[in-house]
Amino acid sequence: MTIQDISITGKSGHRDVATHPDNFVTNPTRLYGQMFKRILDFMIVLLSLPIVLPIILVLAILVATDGVNPFYAQRRVGKDGRIFTMWKLRSMVPNAHALLEAYLASNPAARREWAETQKLKNDPRITTIGHVLRRTSLDELPQLWNVLRGEMSLVGPRPMMPEQQELYPGKAYFSLRPGLTGSWQVSQRNMSTFASRAEFDTNYANNLTLRTDLGILYSTIGVVFKATGY
Repeated sequence: MTIQDISITGKSGHRDVATHPDNFVTNPTRLYGQMFKRILDFMIVLLSLPIVLPIILVLAILVATDGVNPFYAQRRVGKDGRIFTMWKLRSMVPNAHALLEAYLASNPAARREWAETQKLKNDPRITTIGHVLRRTSLDELPQLWNVLRGEMSLVGPRPMMPEQQELYPGKAYFSLRPGLTGSWQVSQRNMSTFASRAEFDTNYANNLTLRTDLGILYSTIGVVFKATGY
């Protein structure tokens, strides 16, 4: 099986993936994954705060002009299956859940898309400023707080909602802290099924190194400027 992969140069390509979701192997002797990864997360976040905090403030003011709380909290599954509260800048209308149910009930194609990826290319819940935030992933900046708290990492699997666990076929996710970015985000960010995400997570967990993380962080910069998210 082949899935798209991102090298440390930031270029995308295809390679054979020998790590099926069921072939996840833990390696507790890797010092980077066990210790230095957390230290790197903490240092990078602290150094970035003087730049990032003013950006979050400006974006929060823009979101608040719609008359809503600019910050949005949602329960996500963390390492070892622990549930934590993840923070984002609000990109959806206040009645998003009811609107989604009505939209899926009247749109079979969207219902199939949602069942496969839990995302919609034409999502009726997204606000005008929300489209900009999502395309650039700037709505995820408040998750730096989750990184500081040790609930998330800068690089890791995409944070999963509790009700999505039954859709995920692999085990690697639960051995890692969810990430602000990750291998799926810089490759198939809008097209990944849960099966392909599990393969990305397994490959990442089995080959976790400083070089891998730096490559993904470098590639993320390009993804943000391309504004390809939704």
